[in-house]
Amino acid sequence: GLLDLFVQPTEPYVLLPLIALITLLCALGRHWRGALLCVAGTAIPVALNSWVLKPLFDRHLKDYLAYPSGHTVSLVAVLTVLVLLARPGTGRLVSGALAVLVTAVAGVGLVGLGYHYPIDVAGGALFAVAAVLGVSLSVSFLPVPRRAPERSDGSPPGGTSSGNPPAASPR
Repeated sequence: GLLDLFVQPTEPYVLLPLIALITLLCALGRHWRGALLCVAGTAIPVALNSWVLKPLFDRHLKDYLAYPSGHTVSLVAVLTVLVLLARPGTGRLVSGALAVLVTAVAGVGLVGLGYHYPIDVAGGALFAVAAVLGVSLSVSFLPVPRRAPERSDGSPPGGTSSGNPPAASPR
């Protein structure tokens, strides 16, 4: 029914192609930090949630670890990356508002279908935002590969015919 539709954005078959597309677009635009954020900003929160937080909190619902919600972490990590990649100003404001709306609707579905309690969804969302912001901060410190500027006259860089810088004077 409707609740099943609400949880669709949390599914891997929706999120993985979206991550691949965003990463590809960043790479095509030579936005290397953005591409790295797409991959690391989504994978690291999911891995930490699955391998560290869920076992640490050890809160079961039915026969699975429910806190924090892994589906929520996955969704909110992707949405947070999208918000960070959006243009500052209106683009970021609109993408942020849509991210909150999609997260709320997915949360209603996850709780309504009995997969999670509201605290599972809230904990997953808060952790995902914090983790992606941490990854984003880390990525911002990485050097960005730069190409040498192309010369308009077609001559090699360095001011010599060989492209090598002139040798130091023996004086």
